[in-house]
Amino acid sequence: MRITALALTLVLGATLAAQTPATPQAVTFDAARGGVIDRALQQYVDAGRVPGVVALVMQDGKVVCEKAFGWADREADRKMTIDTIFRIASQTKALTSASILQLVEQGSLTLGARVGAFIPSFARTTVAVANERGGVSQVPARRGITIRDLLTHTAGISYGTEPSVAALYEAKGLGPAAGYGWYTADKDEPVCDTMERLGSLPFVAQPGEAWVYGYNTDILGCIVEKASGSTLDAYIRDHITAPLGMRDTQFFLPDTGKGRLASVYASGADGTFVRAPDGALGQGAYVDGPRRSFAGGAGLLSTARDYARFLEAMRRGGSIDGTRILSPLSVKLMSTNQVGSLHSTTGLGFGLGFETVERFGANGMSHEGAFGWGGAYGSVYRVDPEAKLVMVLMIQLIPNATDIRDVFPSLVYQALR
Repeated sequence: MRITALALTLVLGATLAAQTPATPQAVTFDAARGGVIDRALQQYVDAGRVPGVVALVMQDGKVVCEKAFGWADREADRKMTIDTIFRIASQTKALTSASILQLVEQGSLTLGARVGAFIPSFARTTVAVANERGGVSQVPARRGITIRDLLTHTAGISYGTEPSVAALYEAKGLGPAAGYGWYTADKDEPVCDTMERLGSLPFVAQPGEAWVYGYNTDILGCIVEKASGSTLDAYIRDHITAPLGMRDTQFFLPDTGKGRLASVYASGADGTFVRAPDGALGQGAYVDGPRRSFAGGAGLLSTARDYARFLEAMRRGGSIDGTRILSPLSVKLMSTNQVGSLHSTTGLGFGLGFETVERFGANGMSHEGAFGWGGAYGSVYRVDPEAKLVMVLMIQLIPNATDIRDVFPSLVYQALR
């Protein structure tokens, strides 16, 4: 039987079509389903579980949901608004990490550089290990800590609250003496002075052998200062927030912003919230503090809209509206798993500043390739490049005993069609 050229073309075309994976169908945000988000978040407020919330969702660069619920300050009867300012704690880490990648792009740093080249006390570090007598011994680190170790949280550096090291950290004004360990806004000293002191303390794991969450990005903040010659607040302002038009993101609040700062609350034993105390465990010193310690791991204030602007730039590969803060490959490094299974064995990874999703289902309905993190005051964010989504939820609740951080992304995903 003779096969004509046309028939052969048709057969081959059908075969290739059968073998080629279908292009993922574009998803869009269904405004009609947005009401589900509104009702669910309002219920958290009505039930007295959270004082107030600001939620923002962008898809393909357009705001599709931006709502405020509840109180910014219940006692003062001040309502939450979409421009309320929040303490974003560990969401600071993403901006500090981006600053490090900028300096790498400029040739001022390398990812393999030893931290000891910038902070002398890190030239020879130690690790606390249990000994045969039931006590704790300090042994030398088997190698020097690198900038890559800090970006991936694999340097073995915690917040110093473990029983094996807590007393040593507290004696030097860190760990239990610094709020929950990470708080430094009340320190009347530059961050590099604090990090120099940290380097003299024992860490809790050998470099490169475990994923340990702690002061890593605060150390990176000091390295930004050393490598750039600017204070961390000035560097982030000049190279990230000002170029992106993020007018409400800073380490300490100017007088003009005091009326927009949300108050801090705490989850109580009965599931409702109470006002948090003044000081490191509550309201903090972000208004009237010494304004000298710029904590790269936990010190920034921001709004939902400001932070979403930064995330949208990252979603687009490091640029937005003609302003570039990073190259696409640097963003890929930050948002791709760099630690194997050290962070998780269930499908989550960690890049150079973000938690990453390695398979669908590992983090709710986030697609593979999504990335994000959150903050100690209850805030959370996710970027999902496949769905072209940026989502930000801001609250001020520490400790936060609610499940709102897990529920919010699900509320957003259910609105896609």
